[in-house]
Amino acid sequence: MKLWTKILTLLMTLSLLLMTLAACNGDSDKDTGDTSEAPSADATTPAEESEAPDEPSSNGEAYTIGIIQYVEHAALDAAREGFVDALKDNGYSENVTFDIQNAQADTSNLATISQRFVNNKADLVLAIATPAAQSVAGVTADIPILGTAITDYEVAKLVDSNDAPGANVTGTSDMNPIAEQIALLMELVPDAETIGIVYASNEDNSVLQAAIAKEAAEALGLKVIESTVTSSNDVQQVTDSVASKVDALYIPTDNIYASSMPIVREVCAQYGVPTICGESGMVESGGFATMGISYYDLGYQTGLMAVQILNGEAEPSTMPIQFAQNFEFSINGEVAEELGIQIPDKYADAVLGGTA
Repeated sequence: MKLWTKILTLLMTLSLLLMTLAACNGDSDKDTGDTSEAPSADATTPAEESEAPDEPSSNGEAYTIGIIQYVEHAALDAAREGFVDALKDNGYSENVTFDIQNAQADTSNLATISQRFVNNKADLVLAIATPAAQSVAGVTADIPILGTAITDYEVAKLVDSNDAPGANVTGTSDMNPIAEQIALLMELVPDAETIGIVYASNEDNSVLQAAIAKEAAEALGLKVIESTVTSSNDVQQVTDSVASKVDALYIPTDNIYASSMPIVREVCAQYGVPTICGESGMVESGGFATMGISYYDLGYQTGLMAVQILNGEAEPSTMPIQFAQNFEFSINGEVAEELGIQIPDKYADAVLGGTA
């Protein structure tokens, strides 16, 4: 009996010990689970992130944005800068690589750059000026393309319509108040009877603007002499030929002429002929005056469209072409002095340099 009593006592002791160990292991497992699931004191919930005020945001992905610029001049440079600033101001900075390429007005360069963006699988392309947009649109129907410094997307055959683009191209137009620019010419050069209109015949936007300018000038009783160039090599000869026969020149937002304004200034000074330009950058580079758009603002406006696309809020096919809303006067004071033109007092704030 004593032996069985000892065995029973030993078994009861072992049973209690095993129960105690099992309970301890259960508590340990429970504590570990609670610790892994508990948020830290400094954690921010998604709801709190979305409610943070005045913080620009992106979806956190990394992007490559190709920028194809037709040629280097002040207006197109300003449009590019405005585009990049708009993206950075809206959270697309550290997560975006900008592949900026300039074709220097060369068709073969445009083709090479366009194919580069396709091969590198760019997430979005900014095309600055009509030839650049036509080039890149010709090699991809998939990559979203935003254009700027383009006058009419329909005329350039980039979209089905300005209201409903229909494919992968949309953007902003640099259509100027051309009739108002011709009226400004008449106000600043009231004795003008004959004006010259010069532009590049291979730029669709320039052809369109020249036609509108000719109609506006003839409606005011002006005689028009029209002449064209095909490259920057023609600018001096063509401008000299026309300037010798007219009282003033009108030049639209033409890329070849915009990059050649110092030459235009020199030629026109010889004949005492003022030049009304399509935009303020051309005035700064040697033109006389304009009522035009801000290309920086236009580029910024295009950048905001890019933000919508990258955020998944819109697609190019359904985004109507946008137009500039504000226009500004610019007068080159030094050119006015060279030509002996007195600027009306109401335009004093528009004078860019010198005293007129």
